[in-house]
Amino acid sequence: MAESFQELLELSRTLGGERLRMAILGEGNTSVRLDDDTFAVKASGCSLATLTAGDVTVCRFDRLLPLLDDRSAGDAEIDAALFASRVDPGAKKPSIEALFHAYLLTLPGVRCVGHVHAIAVNGILCSPRAREFASGRTCPDEVVLCGTESVLVPYAEPGMALCRSIREQVVAFVRRTGREPRIILLANHGIIAVGPSPKAVLGSLLMAEKAAEIFAGAAALGGPVFLTPAQCDRIAGRPDEHYRQKLLGL
Repeated sequence: MAESFQELLELSRTLGGERLRMAILGEGNTSVRLDDDTFAVKASGCSLATLTAGDVTVCRFDRLLPLLDDRSAGDAEIDAALFASRVDPGAKKPSIEALFHAYLLTLPGVRCVGHVHAIAVNGILCSPRAREFASGRTCPDEVVLCGTESVLVPYAEPGMALCRSIREQVVAFVRRTGREPRIILLANHGIIAVGPSPKAVLGSLLMAEKAAEIFAGAAALGGPVFLTPAQCDRIAGRPDEHYRQKLLGL
């Protein structure tokens, strides 16, 4: 558990650092699954850049996941459930977005989740071309680190509405593509990366931000020109790329 905490702190501080500019002040949140029953998530109002062990709260899945199907739960009930989910009653309140972290950490192969408000990505997500960015890939390495396409979630209010919308879009994505997502794009909000490790999540977020800059640059020149679906599938299925993914922690 101590190793997982340290990995989470390192990922958080990197994402919140000035060099990447992916989150400022209390923006963004991170989490890691500790075991079948619990996960650690950034506490509400804390900064990723300066996150300490005291700013991370361990929560129980079984106190949060049932809320996704409880349509009678209002703001007060959800707030109470967040406090009740804490393993340590004296710990800080978990982020409201702990709700979608709890869900995403139950997906196959997912042990870590990172959510940020990356500038280049948000520039596209706040534009009419968000769906085009989610479905297209411009370079082979984008396929390797971000998958053949991303989930796009229409704008929803942070909290339970967003969590339910994420679940709905992820389920539809898996049903349509037969693949688990690596990147989830939230319209007018930000980006989520999921993966088996903090290293994998960081790699996916870095590549998505680079891809957003390439997309914007290509758009200024009349593009972008995307790889074809067949080309993306070929890259995603190559043994040498699988080997690279293993080395990258994917």
